[in-house]
Amino acid sequence: MGHRVLSMVVALFVGVYVARYLGPERFGLLSYAMSFVGLFTALATLGLDGIMVRELVKTPVRRDELLGTAFRLKAGGAILMWIGIAAAIPFTHNDTQTNILIAIIAFGVIFQAFNVIDFNYQAEVKSKYVVYTQLVQLVVSSITKLVFVWISAPLVWFACVFLFDGVVHAVGLTTMYLKNTGRIWYWKWQWETAKELLRDSWPLILSGMVISIYMKIDQVMIKEMLGAEQVGHYAAAVRLSEAWYFVPIVVTGSLFPAIINAKKVSEELYYQRLQKLYSLMIWVALAIALPMTFLSDWVIRLLYGEVYEDSAGVLMVHVWSLIPVVFGVVLGRFYIVENLNIDNLARNVTGAIINVILNIFMISWYGIIGAAFSSLISYFYISVIYALIRKHSRRNFRCMLRSIIFSK
Repeated sequence: MGHRVLSMVVALFVGVYVARYLGPERFGLLSYAMSFVGLFTALATLGLDGIMVRELVKTPVRRDELLGTAFRLKAGGAILMWIGIAAAIPFTHNDTQTNILIAIIAFGVIFQAFNVIDFNYQAEVKSKYVVYTQLVQLVVSSITKLVFVWISAPLVWFACVFLFDGVVHAVGLTTMYLKNTGRIWYWKWQWETAKELLRDSWPLILSGMVISIYMKIDQVMIKEMLGAEQVGHYAAAVRLSEAWYFVPIVVTGSLFPAIINAKKVSEELYYQRLQKLYSLMIWVALAIALPMTFLSDWVIRLLYGEVYEDSAGVLMVHVWSLIPVVFGVVLGRFYIVENLNIDNLARNVTGAIINVILNIFMISWYGIIGAAFSSLISYFYISVIYALIRKHSRRNFRCMLRSIIFSK
């Protein structure tokens, strides 16, 4: 957890420094390009992450076959992503500079294919090697961005940093693998293995695409409807708000094994521990959201400067999405444990549809504040309302309700 906190803090403050230098309009263009590419990254990852770890743990003797097949699948997925981006660009109002930014960032995604090495280390419980690589990437990336600010580099150079990050990460993982584990030239492709992996991963591909839509579509729609400068104001606030999302993920990841073990003892103990986790999550969310609400103007001026003052209202609203997000992290784990994958996919699909529809109207009526409210409402739907609607998760809704009532 320590390296995650360090990475989050460094990335946040370096990102703020870059945003101050670029100003709202250029920062908005860069954020838009990243969000646009983000809509299609699920095609590149192919939902293989968790499946690969599971298969490597289950059958370690197939390591070279699994890694070689997954690597080629991910590289092929990156090509599919490029095709999707190329097909979507004509429907935008992008100028040449914006499309160049998108192309550079998209090209860096192909290096995610080397993340199969990360899956291997997760399966072998040797994640320290991956941490070393991530820390090197963080240091190199941060120094590069700072130097670019100091020399007043053009916007396109900052897009190149994302491509460079992918190269550094790929080289680091490959070096660690060759030094400590095996030889990449032993990797091999197997059609049957590819079919087996894709058979298991297709629901995760769909789910990943849907999650990308409701996490990234707001900035894409703001740029199309209001312009790049408004994206910059919105993105500055959202980065501060979303910086806290790692907290529920880490806490839930560390506590959920005990909750799963409780299910083996009794259903009642299982839900008692779920209740405690929901109660802990609401306290975490409130401890962050309340101060950020009252200090949003001061925080924005301190970090970004007065040129970003329009971001304060967005932060004041968007930070409250942390409450449904913390609930959603726990509920998502519940769906996985209960093997309710179709339900999980359905809630994400309906949430994305609601988010897009709300954005169409709310951005038109209320600008970037409307986009913040759209995100808050759609997150609340997928995390709380959907739990109430579905019979299998209704008891989770009662746990959420109790945690809110008894937190006051």
